[in-house]
Amino acid sequence: MEPPAVVIDNGTGYSKLGLAGNLQPHFIIPTTIATRPVNTVVTTSRPQADDLDFFIGEEAFNHQQTHGLVFPMKEGQINSWDDMERYWQRCIHDVLRVESQSHNFLLTEPPMNTPENREQMAEIMFETFNVKGLYIGVQATMALFASGVTNRQDSNTGLVIDSGDGVTHIIPIAHGFVINSCIKHIPICGRDITKFVMHKIKQRNDQIQQEDLMDTARRVKESFCRVSLNAEAEAKRFADPRSDAWKVYQGVGKATGQPITVRVGEEQYLGPEAFFNPKKLVKNWDKPLDEMIDTTVQTCPIDVRRGLYNHIVLSGGSTLFPGFGQRLQGLVQERVNARLSRYASESGTVSKPIPVQIKSADYQRYAVWLGASMLASGSTFAQSVHTREQYQEHGPSIARSNVVFGAGM
Repeated sequence: MEPPAVVIDNGTGYSKLGLAGNLQPHFIIPTTIATRPVNTVVTTSRPQADDLDFFIGEEAFNHQQTHGLVFPMKEGQINSWDDMERYWQRCIHDVLRVESQSHNFLLTEPPMNTPENREQMAEIMFETFNVKGLYIGVQATMALFASGVTNRQDSNTGLVIDSGDGVTHIIPIAHGFVINSCIKHIPICGRDITKFVMHKIKQRNDQIQQEDLMDTARRVKESFCRVSLNAEAEAKRFADPRSDAWKVYQGVGKATGQPITVRVGEEQYLGPEAFFNPKKLVKNWDKPLDEMIDTTVQTCPIDVRRGLYNHIVLSGGSTLFPGFGQRLQGLVQERVNARLSRYASESGTVSKPIPVQIKSADYQRYAVWLGASMLASGSTFAQSVHTREQYQEHGPSIARSNVVFGAGM
């Protein structure tokens, strides 16, 4: 019996790992490595012990007082291949505990990933881990696959809003193909909101150790932040520090182990507000997310625009704020209705309404991984991967292209 494929979705903040065929990843761990500083002397009789003296994920944060933290990905892209290779090593052998040479692997990539990066991924997977086969899938297409759009008769068309810890992309997909020329990048992501929350906490509470600030802010963000439908009313609620709108976070510092108590105020709604009123919170960017979505669709071929508006898929942890999908759908619908109204006024012709539908789901945080799992568990996936034998014959250039999930599977 063919062993299940290994599915790895590496994000800037977190990586999702597991075996194909499951509805959720087996492990969700920070994309972080803790390595011992170069100038640290370690007395040991083991040869090359320094090559083994590193930690990944939560263990990396637990050892940050003796090791330096390294983040091998930035804005969705791998920026340190050596660190990424070591990270994959621990993920495969220590976390998943699989024999890499016996499995096909599906790795994900950001939109507009360069061919050179794909070749580098293939080289590491085949040369270092000797994987049986490799498929590299675009994250947006995996999220669209997970949404169930591919079961419809609209030829795998949809607009994916992928917002994680390090980057936010708007990716239009028509008939299974990413329209690369129309992809929009927004310089607002989960880490920016975490930093904003951290700034607010620091203003009110100077008792928290510096090492615990970022993690505490992240936990506060995930526990309390939400999207408001009326920012002005929210501001009035938080004007009184005795209001029940204020919350209290209690936890333990990950780095120091000390108890932490934090009052949480207007950052509950102001953090996510960056997506809708960025000029108030973000430097050098003033375009709200709903405007960017509308602009993206309007730059696409006219025959796919209605399908894109009809199927907007949310993906990534930064789309999970309560109220996010509801507010975004309303704002985009207002822009579409205003355009149709202007056209009717100028031409005297009433167009057919265009309903904006934003798909929210419980699996948004790991939508990319779920789509990849569904794809890799399909009956034809094994025939679509690049095999070890093909790599040995042709080299890493075979990874420059893959079968498009909607067109060839």
